Amino acid sequence: MKMVNGQEIIQLFESWSPKKLACMDNDPIGLAIGTLNKPVNKVLVTLDVNEDVADEAIAQGCELIIAHHPPIFRRLANIRTDHPAGSLYEKLLKNDIAVYAAHTNLDVAEGGVNDLLADALQLENRSILEETYAEDLLKLAVFIPTANAEDLREALAKAGAGRIGDYEACSYTTMGEGRFRALTHANPYVGSIGETHVEEEVKVEVVLPESIKNRVLKAMLHVHPYEEPAYDIIRLDQQTNVMGLGRVGNLRQELSLHDFAQFVKQQLDVPAVRVVGDLQSKVKKVALVGGDGNKYIYAAKRAGADVFLTGDMYFHTAQDAQALGLQIVDPGHHVEKVMIAGVAKKMAKMCEDKKYTVEFVQSTIHTEPFLFV
Repeated sequence: MKMVNGQEIIQLFESWSPKKLACMDNDPIGLAIGTLNKPVNKVLVTLDVNEDVADEAIAQGCELIIAHHPPIFRRLANIRTDHPAGSLYEKLLKNDIAVYAAHTNLDVAEGGVNDLLADALQLENRSILEETYAEDLLKLAVFIPTANAEDLREALAKAGAGRIGDYEACSYTTMGEGRFRALTHANPYVGSIGETHVEEEVKVEVVLPESIKNRVLKAMLHVHPYEEPAYDIIRLDQQTNVMGLGRVGNLRQELSLHDFAQFVKQQLDVPAVRVVGDLQSKVKKVALVGGDGNKYIYAAKRAGADVFLTGDMYFHTAQDAQALGLQIVDPGHHVEKVMIAGVAKKMAKMCEDKKYTVEFVQSTIHTEPFLFV
């Protein structure tokens, strides 16, 4: 096992929940307070950061907090330590506790907030509710001597090219002849200066997401024997790595809206839910968005959901859903607390695989501001 610093932990976190997945304009994600350039032995995972959570981090000896809700959500005009927010920032800085926020990127990420909610509700046959991210798909075609083709295919696969669905190392090979004449200052791998050379070659074709293009090209150039490799990069009319906000899935068994509401209370550990719809109607297909999902009622209806689960439902949006014939269950915003255990377990496993010596502590502070009386 090896000691680790904050940069390494967050680099690992962002390999799972990268910032590019954020789907809200100017979402204040990333390092919010302090520095990551320091050793980290303990990380506190929390939904929110308030004074009690800061005290918890101090008591636990944590050097880093990973939070879902950014502690600085709007641009600051000042930091006054005689005000609650300023006092919180002062406490964190004085105790050298860094705070990193993963907001809508963690909502979208596979295994993130929305998947954790879907897990809690045991939803099956899941799909994305609203696509928010996709990468263009490219095709790389490389011409290479036949004897070197296998080394090339292995290098491309190791770099991440050739992944199609649940398959990896996918490629296509065609045979042919390559012709070239080396000029005076060339250093040809085969053939002679000034003479036309014919070489038995193959064309190896692989697909790859645009995000790894540079890495794949670097791998290709590293193993290719030619001084000047010939290759084509073609942009395809297809996309890959499609991700998005919210999830749609089926309950294991059909329930009445009343019984589904009770199931939600139990599974998400909330004392009450708000419901829109006929309590005796049947529910099988569920759409959900963690946090505030008011603007996704139409997406839920298009997806054919019987009920839409989300927090912070507005009065007039609820009326619109009712008019659409879409039933609503609102368990509140705070159900996103599922990310505490989910992130802690995911990061502990990732760090263990890397042999990082770091402990992830699950916050026990209840940050729900509402009481039900």
